[in-house]
Order: sequence, then structure tokens, then C-alpha cells
Amino acid sequence: MTTENDFMEIFISNLCFISLLTNMIFYWFILGFTVLKNYYFLFSKLNLVSLIALSSLLILRWYSSGHFPLSNLYESLIFLAWTIQLLFITLEKKTKNFIVGILLSPTILFIDTFANFALPNNMQTSSTLVPSLQSNWLIMHVTIMILSYGLLLVGCILSIFYLGMKLTTKKITLNLDPIFHTFDDLSYRTISIGFPLLTLGILSGAVWANETWGSYWNWDPKETWALITWFVFAIYLHTRLFRNWTGTKSASIATLGFGVIWVCYLGVNLLGKGLHSYGWFS
Repeated sequence: MTTENDFMEIFISNLCFISLLTNMIFYWFILGFTVLKNYYFLFSKLNLVSLIALSSLLILRWYSSGHFPLSNLYESLIFLAWTIQLLFITLEKKTKNFIVGILLSPTILFIDTFANFALPNNMQTSSTLVPSLQSNWLIMHVTIMILSYGLLLVGCILSIFYLGMKLTTKKITLNLDPIFHTFDDLSYRTISIGFPLLTLGILSGAVWANETWGSYWNWDPKETWALITWFVFAIYLHTRLFRNWTGTKSASIATLGFGVIWVCYLGVNLLGKGLHSYGWFS
């Protein structure tokens, strides 16, 4: 039976999708229709609508289930979309550059669309937590990991943009160095925040695993890929700080990191292998 909360959740989910889709269309239309820049301030307010809608959806899930809304893949994807949306608003306010919206609005829309339309209903439905998840470590570990993924993904997307533009504008005589430097530096700063959170998330997961299963590390596929992700971004920061790798060199490592994150976050989970899996294909 469909309850009042279910209707409300459907309504908010639709609001999220419509606002995110409208946002993406506007930002991409700016490229072809410069007159829309005059309405940039008005349409940028949709970012707040999207953030409020995503926040409301998470709060409603929390209220309906009685536990923190990070117990399944659907909820973690919505929280990831919320994280990137918040970063989107913050970075756009800092840079005052609509390119941030062109890059991040499709990413958020893709995550929201995948969560609502690609995942089967049984993976979207909130259910009672299994005993191993009935712990305060759930809030700490999963929240920190998703926040780190959001920061790292945004940093990687900025690096991919930098790398793509740098490679395709080699023969252009216009002085684009200030723009390149801005996005390279922004990518570095974002990843620099995400990496410590990733480290803390892995450590908190190890402590939680020891309390639950009596072992800090079991070489679960998700644990292994989380470690691979950690090494990729450790190499990024090490080469950036101690070998002065900037520009295309560091952006290339971040581009690799973008793929590794998605394998760690989605690939391992959906294949249905290990303790962290949701078993879509199992």
C-alpha cells in the first residue's frame, strides 16, 4: 500500500529531477545563447532549489525508516548527489564562473537519474538494518566516505576539463593560462580536502570491521579498491607537493582517479561481491 510518505517521496524525487534537468539545460544553453547570461543570477537560484529538494528527500527517508539514510545504494547515491550539489554552489560562488555549472550539473543529474530510474525498486526501498549495520559507525564511516568521494570526483572532473582544454587549445594564441591555472588550482584544493576524508573513512571502516567481525582488514573487494583509490590520490598529492607536478601531469593522475573511484563505488557494489555489495548482478 502506498502511504502518504511514499507520495511525498515521489513528489520530492520528481522535483529533484526537474530542477536538476532545468539547471543542466540552462548552463549548457549559455554556451550557445549568450543572452541567457543576463538571467544567470535568476537561474542559479535553482541550485538552491535542487539542494533543498535533495536535503528534504534524505530527511524524509530518515524519518520514514527511523535510521540514518545511508543503508543502501540508492540512499548513498542521493547523498552523493547532495554532496556534489553543495560543492557546486560553493565553487560557483567562489569562482563566479558558469563553467563550473556546465561541468557539474550533468554529473549530478546523471547520479540522480541513475538512482531513480536505473536501480530496481528493491534497491531503492528502505528496509530494516541488518545487525551489522545497527551501529553508530554507519553514520561516521559511510558519511565520511561519501563526502570524500564527492570532493574527489569534483576535483577529478575539474582536472579532466583542464586536461581536455589544455590538449585541444595548444594552437590557440589567446592567453588562457589564467583560466587553466584557476581550474588546476581548484582541482588540487578540492582533492586536498577529499583525501584526508578518504583516509579517515578507511580507518573508521577498519575499526568498525574489527568491532563487527574481529578483523581490521579482510581484503574484501571494496576494501581493496578503496586502498587502490587511496594510493592513486596519495601519488597525486605526493607528486604535486614534492615533485612539483602541476598542470597536465597531475591532471592525468586525477583523470585516472576518476575511473578508479567509480569502480570502487559502483562497480564492486553492483557486481555483488563481498561485504559491501548490493548484488545487482549476483
